[in-house]
Amino acid sequence: MTDVSVLFVCLGNICRSPMAEAVFRHIASSRDGKTVTFSKLDSAGTCAAHLHDPPDPRTMSTLKKHGITDFTHAARRVKTSDFTEFDYLIAMDQENYDSLMYSRSRVKGEKLAEVRMFGDFDADRLAGGGRGESEEVPDPYYGGRDGFDRVYDMVTRLSNGFIDYLEKKHAVDAAN
Repeated sequence: MTDVSVLFVCLGNICRSPMAEAVFRHIASSRDGKTVTFSKLDSAGTCAAHLHDPPDPRTMSTLKKHGITDFTHAARRVKTSDFTEFDYLIAMDQENYDSLMYSRSRVKGEKLAEVRMFGDFDADRLAGGGRGESEEVPDPYYGGRDGFDRVYDMVTRLSNGFIDYLEKKHAVDAAN
């Protein structure tokens, strides 16, 4: 059994990344992981505009609507130590991915987190060998409630794809 740690990252850490963290936790806890466990899951932002704020109320109501009622969070910014304390940093969009890659290039350490786009784990994309551009998780902050519902659907689909990817990857590692 391999323990994997994941940090989900968006801009302000009040909409997409906390929703991804909550949904991923919920899905991971309900699946019978045969090769992977998740002892450290968190989320953060690349900017400090909402430090210590709770998730956007629309994020929380969307989670509640889907039965995720035990999630608490205070926004934080990505720290240098995140690159050595997590196995994966998962960016919601290209801008945050680029920011993470720049920050990662300035971190010293033997084992640094793998930075990926969440959209890399779309099942159809993985089935096609991971070719093509990665789907971005859009920021619903300036839109209406329906944007949060769309983000919920996306992060649910991508969370399942990411867990499937990790299960397969670590099953192969265990067999070797």
